[in-house]
Amino acid sequence: MRILLLGSGGREHALAWKIAASPLVTKLWCAPGNAGIAREAECISLDVANHAAVIEFCEKNAVELVVVGPETPLAAGIVDDLASAGIKAFGPSRLAAQLESSKGFTKALCTEFGIPTGAYQRFDNADAALGYVRTQGAPIVVKADGLAAGKGVVVAQTAREAEDAIAMMFEGAFGAAGAEVVIEEFLPGREVSFFALCDGETAIPLASAQDHKRVFDNDVGPNTGGMGAYSPTPLVTPQVHDAIMAKIILPTVAGMKARGTPYRGVLYAGIMLTEQGPKLFEFNVRFGDPECQVLMLRMMSDIVPAFLAACDGQLKNFDLRWYPQSALTVVMAAKGYPGDYKKGTRIDGLDDAAEVEGVEIFHAGTAATDGAILANGGRVLNVCALGKTVTEAQARAYQAIDRIRWPDGFCRRDIGWQAVEAEKAKD
Repeated sequence: MRILLLGSGGREHALAWKIAASPLVTKLWCAPGNAGIAREAECISLDVANHAAVIEFCEKNAVELVVVGPETPLAAGIVDDLASAGIKAFGPSRLAAQLESSKGFTKALCTEFGIPTGAYQRFDNADAALGYVRTQGAPIVVKADGLAAGKGVVVAQTAREAEDAIAMMFEGAFGAAGAEVVIEEFLPGREVSFFALCDGETAIPLASAQDHKRVFDNDVGPNTGGMGAYSPTPLVTPQVHDAIMAKIILPTVAGMKARGTPYRGVLYAGIMLTEQGPKLFEFNVRFGDPECQVLMLRMMSDIVPAFLAACDGQLKNFDLRWYPQSALTVVMAAKGYPGDYKKGTRIDGLDDAAEVEGVEIFHAGTAATDGAILANGGRVLNVCALGKTVTEAQARAYQAIDRIRWPDGFCRRDIGWQAVEAEKAKD
C-alpha cells in the first residue's frame, strides 16, 4: 500500500515507525515530517492546511490511505474533502471532530446520552461567566470552547484564578477558540488516558496509558501538551476498563451514530477516576501525544489493517494484540517551554542513547542541518523504553537521556512515579 501520513510531531514519528514496519506498506510519505520521521518515510513539503494540494498529491502518487495525525486538519474537514475525492482517510469527519474542537458540543452529547461527566455551563460573554464562577466557588475548571493547542484549560484553585482565566480567554488569548467558554465542575480523582478505535458503529479498546501534564517534577508548574507517559497504568483495572467502555466509549459511539455524525478513527478519552466511578473530562479525536508513543511500542499487531478496518466499518470481528511489557516515554523539551524558548540549538549523542537496551527515540520537534540535529520546537524529543516493569522501562529511558548532550534542553525526572511506587509496594 501507498500511505501518506500528515503531521510533524512525536506522535507522527511513532506512527511512521509503526506503519513502516507493516509488510503491507510499499511506500510511506509524511507531510511535513521532521528529522526523525525522515528515517522512516519520505518527508514532503506539503501544506496540510491546503486540502486541494493534499488531494492533488494523493492523486498524482496513487495514495491508497491517508493517516491524519493532528487535530487541526481533522477539525478543518480534511477527511471529508479526501473522501469526496475518493481517497480513503483514517480519522473523523469535520462534524464528528467536534468532540475535540468544541467542548460545548461534547458536554451537550454527554447530557443527551447520559455519559458521566462534570456539571457545566457554557458562556459567550465574560459577565455571565464571572457570575457563575462567583456562585459556584473554587476549585473550578475554565476551558476555551475551541482548539487551543492543549493550552486552553485552566484548573483554577481560587475564584481569582478562574476570573483571570475568563478575562484572558474573552480578551482573545486563544483567538476564536476562546469566543465561548465552558466552565465545569472540578473532578477530584486520578486521571488516565483511554483510547479506542472506532468505525462508526463498533469500538475496540487500545491499551491504557497515563500522561504527565505539568511541566516540572512532582506535578508542579503550568500544564503542557504532555511531559511523558507510560502504559499500561495500574489505575485501569479490568473493572475500571469495563466501566469506561460501557459508560463512556460505547454510548458516545452510539450517540454520534444516532445524531447522524458517525465517529470513525481513534477516540481519546481523558478520564477522571472519581469516587462515583469514571467520568469524562475531555475527548480528543486523535492519538494522544506522548501516549501514542508508548502505545505504538506495545502494539504487537500490524497497525495498517486496524486503520483500514476502522475506515471500512470492519472492527466488529477485529482484535489487537499487545506486548506484555511496560512502555515509558520522557519528553525532552527546550528550556523555557511551555513559555518562550530558543530554536536552533544543537543536540548530540542520540545514536549513543538509542543503543540502550529497549530504547527508541522519537523526534517531536527537530530539523536536520548539515548532518546536525537541531531543536525546532518546544517539545523536541521523546525518549522511550520498553521493560518488564515500568520501573525497568523508566531506568532505561533515563539511562538513554543521560547520554544525550543538549545543554538547552530539560526533562522531568519522575515520569511513571505512580506506577513505580505501586510496583515497589508489591515487592
